[in-house]
Amino acid sequence: MAVIHPFKGIRPVKNLVSEVAAPPYDVVSVKEAREYVKDKKYSFLRIEKSEIECPDDWNVHDERIFVKGKENFEKFLKDKVLFQDKDDYLYIYKQIMGKHEQTGIVACASVDDYIKDVIKKHEHTREDKEIERAMHVDIIDANTGPVFLTYRKEKEIDDIVKDFIEKNKPEYDFKDELDVRHIFYIVKDEKVIERLVKLFAKIENLYVADGHHRSAAAVRVAKKRRENLKKYTGKEEFNFFLSVIYPDDQLKIMDYNRVVKDLNGLSKEKFLKLLKKKFNVIELKKSQKPEKIHSFTMYLDKKWYRLEANEEIIFRTDPIKSLDVSILQENVLDPILGIKEPRTDKRINFVGGIRGIEELQKLVDSKEYMVAFAMYPTSMEQLMTVADSGNVMPPKSTWFEPKLRSGLIVHKLS
Repeated sequence: MAVIHPFKGIRPVKNLVSEVAAPPYDVVSVKEAREYVKDKKYSFLRIEKSEIECPDDWNVHDERIFVKGKENFEKFLKDKVLFQDKDDYLYIYKQIMGKHEQTGIVACASVDDYIKDVIKKHEHTREDKEIERAMHVDIIDANTGPVFLTYRKEKEIDDIVKDFIEKNKPEYDFKDELDVRHIFYIVKDEKVIERLVKLFAKIENLYVADGHHRSAAAVRVAKKRRENLKKYTGKEEFNFFLSVIYPDDQLKIMDYNRVVKDLNGLSKEKFLKLLKKKFNVIELKKSQKPEKIHSFTMYLDKKWYRLEANEEIIFRTDPIKSLDVSILQENVLDPILGIKEPRTDKRINFVGGIRGIEELQKLVDSKEYMVAFAMYPTSMEQLMTVADSGNVMPPKSTWFEPKLRSGLIVHKLS
């Protein structure tokens, strides 16, 4: 059963929260991050993506990068930009993006729950990225970015959160540069905290929605510190990692689309002929997103097409093969376009649905890419079914929006 752990959060002073709070480190490049922080002395990217203040020729695993992040973290504390709460609290984090709202509980999840698979995963991680994030966490001695967790909704938890929000004023309430509103509450009431902890203890599983490398890095750091301790109690703060935990029915998975640089030596006519063996191919009069599962839209040579998968390639009872990303990979990207390893093949790129279908057309029209595939979003139920089966999804299967802001809350490990 799931453990949630209240903690003494480190967070920004009210008047600087909108400057401190920043996009997650892994959704902006170094170049974009440097531009973003130009007029933001106290942007959290200076801590979480500290390579922006280091020479470009330093290796991503250079310890000096993370030492710089630690120096900036300590400076933010010294300058009273950040401060630590005196007692262990839970927190509530609400986001509003257009008409979509999601409200999660900010708590620490258990490293042991991760190890025992109480916290389930749906993606493979890359060891080099795990090591890089673990160095960051270990040297700064904190979880700086939250892991995005979900669970099958529980009405009693929803009711407690709703009641708390109705009766209390938020600590922070601001909009970011993407017009997403971030509303943050502090739960100090011991009875509410105790009730939420007990209710989560009845939840069978939590699921990593986003943040597989952050959670894996937290486990690496915990294991390392356990080995170095003469006496280990299990209550040390490094046994827990910063999370925001949302009920599954509130989350928004967007499409995660594909663009490919060439047709693998095929003519347009030959390519379309091969597609028609596995799909019903319909030419469209204008751009269009897929309207249902097992349907795709494609942009090629100034024209849009709808691709409807033939029944024999869907494998409805298989949690992996029935995914649209699998259908596209197994029937188009690999056998026709020759892309066997989409995670590493430089001929393919991935475009988050937040950028819109227009971005796919723009990329193909620019001649940088030759063909684009628009996907129907993976569902939360598909994600959890895959995780429950002990499998992992193909690369780039899910794109969650809105993203969690970094810097609103930090969990100190000692």
